[in-house]
Amino acid sequence: MSWKRGLLAALAVCALLGGPAGCGSGDAHEPKDGVSASPVGELLDQTDEAGRRYREVEEKGAPDVAIEVQPESDNGWDVRLTFEHFRLSPAGSRSVAVEGRGIAILYLDGRSIATLRTAEYHLPGDLVPRGTHQVTVRLYADDQTVWAVDEKPVESTADITSSQARQTSDATESPEPSMSTSGSEARTDTGGSPDPGGKAS
Repeated sequence: MSWKRGLLAALAVCALLGGPAGCGSGDAHEPKDGVSASPVGELLDQTDEAGRRYREVEEKGAPDVAIEVQPESDNGWDVRLTFEHFRLSPAGSRSVAVEGRGIAILYLDGRSIATLRTAEYHLPGDLVPRGTHQVTVRLYADDQTVWAVDEKPVESTADITSSQARQTSDATESPEPSMSTSGSEARTDTGGSPDPGGKAS
């Protein structure tokens, strides 16, 4: 009978501690899907062109991106991204900010043209009129906030030039785009936004 009294006493203690969660079910407070519930970075008042707030993180270990754009034979452009301390989230990911994860949004002359979940994208030539243009990639968390360092968005920009010869598929006169080499350099060069209008995004 003493073992029954011990069992009843143990059950009473569990009830006082909040049910089964209080009795050492080790994973009761573990986050689902390996996603930490603790906040990441600091939300700033600054926003991008669409009103999405900046999420400031320390420079050490911060996400970073570089962009490379090459002309293709079909008058389009191949865009390739390289990341540091960042990986693209698959479709269907939870809308929470997780350190070093999220999506990339591609801009042409400050206008959003694609949301990327892979490191490669084909930019159709008919989206790029004759002249010199800026192709910018910016990193976002899964909750749509903008990853930022020193109050500037984590992004990278490449200049491309489309010519008359390019539109007529004359491969001998295809232009060579200039390319940024690192996200840090791009953040300095673009002043934190692909929008020349100057609103801190």
